[in-house]
Amino acid sequence: MSAQKPFEPLNICVLTVSDTRNFETDTSGQKLQDLLTTAGHKLHDRKLVTDDIYQIRAVVSNWIVDSQAQVVLITGGTGFAGRDSTVEAMTPLFDKTVVGFGELFRQVSYEEIGTSTIQSRATAGLANRTLIFCLPGSTGACNTAWTKIIEAQLDARNKPCNFVGQLQITQ
Repeated sequence: MSAQKPFEPLNICVLTVSDTRNFETDTSGQKLQDLLTTAGHKLHDRKLVTDDIYQIRAVVSNWIVDSQAQVVLITGGTGFAGRDSTVEAMTPLFDKTVVGFGELFRQVSYEEIGTSTIQSRATAGLANRTLIFCLPGSTGACNTAWTKIIEAQLDARNKPCNFVGQLQITQ
């Protein structure tokens, strides 16, 4: 029998996509920062950009090539409003899409918000061994995604599998 793997703190970046929020009013980005640090991970960087495909891509592209950034959590821009463009910004950058994330997120969200969950385009993918989660902009949705899905998948002790072995190794 093999010994259980130890917890490995990961370097996580948080990006808020919003045309109306600033750092003082960014409750979703703050919630993600609080959740990840409480879980024992490290906040590597945090930014806020307007809902613009190219601004989103620019920030995330820099994190993808940063050998210290292992995970990116994006909040906002995943709905159907005219300027919601996070999914369009991120999809071309993915080497592999984590199809099950969006499916599972909508399933667990159904318990909280009913059929309104069909309007969530939450998605995830891997790009250059960096795991990227695109979440809705509400604090509740960020909390649900973290506590019911993401936290366990970013823990090397989670069995039968987790994403830790798929990520960039930091020095």
